[in-house]
Amino acid sequence: MPDREDRLLIYAPVPLFNHGGTLFVEDQALIGLRHWTRNFGHVDAMLPVENARPPRGWSPATALDDIPNLDLHHLPTAYRPDQFLRALPRTRARIRTLIDHNTYVSFAIGGLFGDWGAVGALTASGMGRDFAVWTDRVESEVTRQAMHAGPWKARLRARLYHRPMALLERTVIRRATVGLFHGRETYDHYSPYARQSVVMHNILVDRADHIDAATLAQKQAQVAGGGPLKLVYAGRADAMKGPLDWVEILARLKARGVAFTATWLGDGAQLGQMRDALGRHGLTDQVDLPGFVTDRARVLREMREAHVFLFCHKTPESPRCLIEALISGTPVVGYDGAYARDLIQNDRGGVLRPIGDVEAVAGAVAALDADRAGLAALMSAAYGCGKGFDVDSLYRDRAAVIRQHLGDGDSNGAEEGRLHPDECR
Repeated sequence: MPDREDRLLIYAPVPLFNHGGTLFVEDQALIGLRHWTRNFGHVDAMLPVENARPPRGWSPATALDDIPNLDLHHLPTAYRPDQFLRALPRTRARIRTLIDHNTYVSFAIGGLFGDWGAVGALTASGMGRDFAVWTDRVESEVTRQAMHAGPWKARLRARLYHRPMALLERTVIRRATVGLFHGRETYDHYSPYARQSVVMHNILVDRADHIDAATLAQKQAQVAGGGPLKLVYAGRADAMKGPLDWVEILARLKARGVAFTATWLGDGAQLGQMRDALGRHGLTDQVDLPGFVTDRARVLREMREAHVFLFCHKTPESPRCLIEALISGTPVVGYDGAYARDLIQNDRGGVLRPIGDVEAVAGAVAALDADRAGLAALMSAAYGCGKGFDVDSLYRDRAAVIRQHLGDGDSNGAEEGRLHPDECR
């Protein structure tokens, strides 16, 4: 038996980009990999590799050279059926060897062809090994909703893929020893299929990123003193994030006579449509669309300075941006969902309205504008909902859950649980 003392094998679907012989890794993945290595003696991380120029937000993988207990293992990108079937035998054998050399194994899943996390999970199951699965959204449902928008080829692929994708998700989760589900949305969907499951939030904010008491008090005094509301959102301008609904809400606020400025931080397929819609509604001068922002300090500064985090998420996912808003003392106002509802606990840290009801969301923002004392109080409540979240605690918790359920001891009697800060009560 190979020596696999305190070794963790993970699969993350975040691609490495090979450009000009240099590998690039996503900046947020850099943070996550560092934290894994602080909690295990050795980490083997499997990631797919794409031969292309990296997008913004990727850094040379040499930034990881100072971590002696980390090895990166490059897997092929194989999202087409023919690519996947050609790559499957050799890649599965490689994954099997890595499983055999590690104490603990955990796979992120989501997709169909080219989902090496699912392949790893089924391989581990066939070897009789305990394993964890991780996911942060219901990928099959996101795919199903894509049947109704976009180019015809994408709609057709979504129509063909979403059912087998859902079947693969359920099959893997049923065989897993424990499911780690980011947010209540994914937990509610997947936990009925899991032997054991935990709500496990995924965030990359440090304690130092939380708004301090003096800055929060200053923001509350500012909002109580009047002036335009400052609205913000941070995320991709893709259909699942509801960017056109977001613009429509702003248009209705303008029609109600609410004074505001707004910023959407992020790039995406619908950014051009957003600009066109803003022009039609006469909002160009008071809404800023800077596109993708690589400066994380700027993103957090925008969050802290905002009075309301306005969002229009339409799919069952668990976006980290809501937690980032809460730790900034910024109430979240937008579409209802199990994830958002769980974070703010009965409107303690924000206001939720039915998905697609832009008029109701606009009304909620207008009501906060009219009740500035209430808005200031909601800022304190928002911070209370977010103050228990930080990346160090999260990775310690994830490591503890993995050791509990995948260790040598009998974990079959372990109860379903949730790792979630309880300050927002």
